Amino acid sequence: MKLRIRAAALCLALAVCLPLRGSAQASRISQDDLKQWLTYIASDDLQGRQVFTEGLALAGTYIADHLKQWNVRPGGDNGGYFQVVKVLGVHTDSRSSVDVTVNGQTRTFKDGEGVTFPRNQGSKQSITAKLDFVGYGITYSPLELDDYSGHDMHGKIAIYIGRRAPGMTATEDRLVNARGRFAVETEHASGAIGPAQQQPQGGGGAQGPAAGRGRGGNSPQRVDFTTVQRLDTPLAPAFTAGDDFYRFVFSASGQNYDDLKTRAGRQEALPRVNLENVSIRVNIDADYDVVQTRLTRNVVGIVEGTDARLRDTYVLLGAHYDHVGYQQFAGTVAAPESAIALCQGQHRPTPRPDDIINNGADDDGSGTVSLMAIAKAFATGQKPKRSLVFVWHAGEEAGLYGSRYMADYPVVPLDHVAAQLNIDMVGRNECDDATKANTLFLVGSDRISTELHNINEDANAALPMPLTLDYALNDIADTESLYTRSDHYSYASKGIPIIFFTTGLHKDYHYVTDEVDKIIFPKMTRIAQLVYTTANRLANLDHFPERDNKGPRMGRGETGKIAR
Repeated sequence: MKLRIRAAALCLALAVCLPLRGSAQASRISQDDLKQWLTYIASDDLQGRQVFTEGLALAGTYIADHLKQWNVRPGGDNGGYFQVVKVLGVHTDSRSSVDVTVNGQTRTFKDGEGVTFPRNQGSKQSITAKLDFVGYGITYSPLELDDYSGHDMHGKIAIYIGRRAPGMTATEDRLVNARGRFAVETEHASGAIGPAQQQPQGGGGAQGPAAGRGRGGNSPQRVDFTTVQRLDTPLAPAFTAGDDFYRFVFSASGQNYDDLKTRAGRQEALPRVNLENVSIRVNIDADYDVVQTRLTRNVVGIVEGTDARLRDTYVLLGAHYDHVGYQQFAGTVAAPESAIALCQGQHRPTPRPDDIINNGADDDGSGTVSLMAIAKAFATGQKPKRSLVFVWHAGEEAGLYGSRYMADYPVVPLDHVAAQLNIDMVGRNECDDATKANTLFLVGSDRISTELHNINEDANAALPMPLTLDYALNDIADTESLYTRSDHYSYASKGIPIIFFTTGLHKDYHYVTDEVDKIIFPKMTRIAQLVYTTANRLANLDHFPERDNKGPRMGRGETGKIAR
């Protein structure tokens, strides 16, 4: 007995038992707390917690009151727990253009005359680059499609045609719509050009190469797009182009563009095309007029680290506390049956009579209260060396409002952030499949930092009951494209390593039947304990996880650590 006590004391003195200590601290996360808090957060009193509503304000106050009770330091504006998020409606005055040179001959295409830029084009800039034709612009392993094979896109602008590559159907359209973003963010292209037929009327919509940059369309208030992000930040140019533009680009390639377009319309294989004699200069020149401002709030708390050298560096943890509100019209649902298409053979359950409130117990009430439990455990237990920032994001459902705002207007310097951990929907089994009772899906853990992925794997292995970590939703061929669809993406796009924790979709997703009585609290507790343990290891690490930016490698059927 004395030997064990001395060994434990020595272990603490040498600080070599952090994983064990972290696991012990994780046990402070209480299933009873989670249930008590979620019963309020997902109650009818909060009317579905839609952004810009009283219900969301009540939820935010509830979280802040608990942070104050646990002596978590306020991290918001003016010494409080709230960061005001300004949601801007913007009108664009665009003079942007593209100069294309083919074999020494130059033509200029203006925005709206042969090319269409998104309404949010970022700050003024000019970019000169070579073009690289990448076929359909698709990488999709189930069909063995890889249009980027053999292409080095650094310093080049990707140009593609058609819509669906050979063998693809409408079920893969989310991947098709994200081609421009994939070219820039995964293949490191300097920009992307897609065919004009992908661009919905009004410009700047979510289907073109600039998907995710704002909401298109003109309102009576002349609002071209809605954003919370800075308007003075340069963005990689991504626009659509008409047939005249494509014909000129391909005029010296030895390939007839109209023939290529016909083949693409038939979903046939496309040949390689040499555009070596083509160069392009993209001139971004847009002014923005803010014509509408709406306000919402992030909830922010900070637990300070104990180490003088590390306390000014941070681990960010987040969840979104908003949901989709209530049904204003009888018989409507917040999301269609297609939203749960992966749950084959399942349909929406029958709601209670007169039930119109989307309670969002799992989405993302489960993440909201899990983050509260983790904050409480850190605040009332042993503090790590590095500081922790807890953010309950507003408006995720409306377009990642809170996280995009935080990423552009951070409460701590982003270059002082080691990693961000995001929790969204962790209270159920995917499709209510009992065989997935131990399954937790991870997204993004390997993309920016291999070391972060391995730290989380080790944290899970240290738990008394390790979870089954599944990387299917991280697969580059995942048709749900979850990597870009929750708050972690706002930080990943700034180069910060992230992990997204989720248990997946189910038939109650965005529906009035997503209620507390369906939450699996023992499982949710264990997931919160894993996130705590991972955060604790990151917060005691003497360095930032290495950012090797090797992209998605863990996918369907892949398990375990990655060799470095």
